[in-house]
Amino acid sequence: MSDLTLFALTIIPLVFTPGPDMLFILSQVMGKDAKAGIMATSGVCLGYTVHSILVALGISAIIVAYPILFETIRYVGVIYLLFLAFTLFRTAFTKGSDLSFNKKVAKNPIKKGFFTALLNPKGMLIYFAILPQFINKQGNTILQGLMLSFIFIGLCLIVYSVLSVIFARFVRGRNIQTKQQKWIDMGSGSLIMLAATWMLSNS
Repeated sequence: MSDLTLFALTIIPLVFTPGPDMLFILSQVMGKDAKAGIMATSGVCLGYTVHSILVALGISAIIVAYPILFETIRYVGVIYLLFLAFTLFRTAFTKGSDLSFNKKVAKNPIKKGFFTALLNPKGMLIYFAILPQFINKQGNTILQGLMLSFIFIGLCLIVYSVLSVIFARFVRGRNIQTKQQKWIDMGSGSLIMLAATWMLSNS
């Protein structure tokens, strides 16, 4: 249970990091309402469910057939997280304009959200970067992979739904100011850096 809690704490800053899925969801909120954002969130979570099954099966097969490759994936995952943190820090300290959203409303936000998540390579990379760090090779690797994946999906469902309501109430019709975006990037980057450092020390 402590490992599952630690995984949840590790994944939260990644959930809050802006990406194609979050930007699509918020664009539906800004273009219509919170309900559209929540429908888009449902689609995104369904897309990540496919990722979950593929990664759980893939990681399990790698552990059985290529244990050295599994350890390599763990270290590559840590490096990827450090790269994400560096990218967020660089963005935070680079002058830019306010963050705006494409307010075009999808006819079927659930379907569009599904394919947005399914075709998002960042989602798959996050799975491969994080999940191997919390899988015990001596246990049921498929079950562990699915449990960790569904924790991630559950957090996405909660966070994106709450953000949809907040944006519909307080931000709709505006852009996120550069200063606010910098604080978001710096905060997410710092948390990801801490998570990557912890993983490296426990690898």
